[in-house]
Amino acid sequence: MKYLRTSALAMACCGLLFTAPAFADKDDDKGDKKEKKSAAAAKPVTPRGLMLANTCVGCHGQGGSSLGPATPTIAGMAVDTFTDAMKAYREGKRPSTVMGRLAKGYTDEDIAEMANYFVAQKFVRVAQKTDPEKVKIGKKLHKDNCEKCHEDNGFKDEDGSSILAGQWLPYLQFQLADFNAKKREMPEKMAKRLNAMVKDGGDKSLDEVAHFYASQQDKKAK
Repeated sequence: MKYLRTSALAMACCGLLFTAPAFADKDDDKGDKKEKKSAAAAKPVTPRGLMLANTCVGCHGQGGSSLGPATPTIAGMAVDTFTDAMKAYREGKRPSTVMGRLAKGYTDEDIAEMANYFVAQKFVRVAQKTDPEKVKIGKKLHKDNCEKCHEDNGFKDEDGSSILAGQWLPYLQFQLADFNAKKREMPEKMAKRLNAMVKDGGDKSLDEVAHFYASQQDKKAK
């Protein structure tokens, strides 16, 4: 009964974690060996894991690749990133609209099953409208403030950094605004860099760096 209740509740709501298989492109197919290596390191996807993950499809898209605009893509998310986010929602440590309630219905084993599914999925990016001037400024802001943790222009998810490249722009804007307003807790190093960036460039710097990450469609075009 608990399992059925969890599935029904998840299907009724949206907004799983953050940061589109049907829109795969050839350039993405070639690269990102490290992402594939990370996926290979996860445990095999089980039928139960697939069933649990399918409860997220209504909001996060087939395979975890969202059709946007404010619901994040979670495909390719590292196991630890997914697990930490879900547990933070479940324990009320991360603000949310519906995820806090949803996460309470999942056990540690359920979360592990879903994490193993999503890490193995391809993050498929959908072209978004971004402002070229903001992208240009955002690229410099990334290099000056974010690159050490968000490597490869945000294409990697290492140490909980999440995949930012090609993530939906409205979602990135909402999350950065929450961080800046202290609604979401930041690691000390991130807080230091973000605060310095906003002090120098104002709130518009958040929008500029968001446009940069949203514009990243192809690793070869960096």
